[in-house]
Amino acid sequence: MIGAIRPDWPAAVGALVTTREGGASRGAYASLNLGLRSGDDEATVRENRRRLESLLPSPPVWLRQVHGTRVADADAAHAAGAEPEADAAVARRPGTVCAVLAADCMPVLLADEAASVVGIAHAGWRGLCAGVLEATLEAMRVEPGALMAWLGPAIGPRVYEVGDEVREAFIGRDAAAGDAFRAVRRGHWLLDLYMVARQRLAARGVTRVYGGGHCTFSDPARFFSYRRDGATGRMAAMIWLTGGGRRGI
Repeated sequence: MIGAIRPDWPAAVGALVTTREGGASRGAYASLNLGLRSGDDEATVRENRRRLESLLPSPPVWLRQVHGTRVADADAAHAAGAEPEADAAVARRPGTVCAVLAADCMPVLLADEAASVVGIAHAGWRGLCAGVLEATLEAMRVEPGALMAWLGPAIGPRVYEVGDEVREAFIGRDAAAGDAFRAVRRGHWLLDLYMVARQRLAARGVTRVYGGGHCTFSDPARFFSYRRDGATGRMAAMIWLTGGGRRGI
């Protein structure tokens, strides 16, 4: 059975994040690896994706992720059968499944209270610092006060160690980001991605933010973690409109 976490938030949309359970992959990729570019056997990953599709209204719109800020039109990509190079996606048609892959980076799911648009962003430190959340909000074209966000499983603030260059990059864009760093030794800091995401969303007027309680690094039974393991699989976060304002699975 496929392992999945369903967001605990009031959005009337379909959404889930897979765990590493319920797939066909073996070894370092065991078992529900969904990343075709992770080094796993391609046929096995495609079988894992086939199993995942049994939970969804349509095959996901997969992205070629590059730790950037480009936002794809998932409806157009779905119609064209395309795999756009982007790190975020937005959809307005029911049944279009927006998806991002992650194995320590933070997936951020977004929906408006009227269930008219959904968005998703792949927010590792580079994309988060560069503005992928802001780009996704802009692409959704909804008043920020009508939006809700859910922060999916990512490497947690007790273990995510980074160097001075990462801290300087964030503070260079927003001095308030300094609160998300805790010194551990000279030139090394623990970074709270969840805190930075909440800061960025609040600065744009999105104050209803949920999630942020998982650590991929610290839970090897459920989550892949690139920082922990190096060779590893990828989880997928997905969101879609169900139509008619019905809350999705």
